[in-house]
Amino acid sequence: MDLARSRLVASATALALTLELTSLAAQSRSTGSAPHRVGTPVATIIEFGEQYLGSELYDAKITVLEVVRGEKAWDIVKQANVSNAPPRPAFEYLLARVRFEFSARTLPAPDSYHLNQTQFTATDSEGREFTAPALDGYPQPPLRGTLNPGDQLDGWLAFLVPKNLSKPLMVFREDVGEVSHRGGGTWFELYTVSDSPKSRW
Repeated sequence: MDLARSRLVASATALALTLELTSLAAQSRSTGSAPHRVGTPVATIIEFGEQYLGSELYDAKITVLEVVRGEKAWDIVKQANVSNAPPRPAFEYLLARVRFEFSARTLPAPDSYHLNQTQFTATDSEGREFTAPALDGYPQPPLRGTLNPGDQLDGWLAFLVPKNLSKPLMVFREDVGEVSHRGGGTWFELYTVSDSPKSRW
């Protein structure tokens, strides 16, 4: 009887987590929903554990602080390491300085989060993804590290985007190993109005 009751509680908990995460995913980018602007803090949920055996939910807040593109971005990439390759034809570097805040919902909070570039992808408005550059040296500081609850990390991400893409986007998909991301990820604009002068496009 105790085993049956435990399974029932676990199933109810899993259902509640699924509903909450589904609600969050609905707020993420999908057909008809807008990505978040530069400078806007965006809340998302990171789930640790196995859904049917009990999960731990943590909160993350992500802010794109700054976007640098074109020749200025290439200058920064070259300064990071002279061995870094120039962008391939018809593409250019785009750098995003991002703040990532990680916090626990309950205590104790035993989990830490391993953040790195691979969790962020540059895309166009149709969701077409662009391969990240393979750099010998990264602009400093890179957005990479291990965060414990209460930690915050600011750092650079590097992308290659088509020169004629006036409004590139970025998607974040968390990676905790045990649980894959639910929904379409969390979406951000990688441009501001001043980044897209009419004369350029």
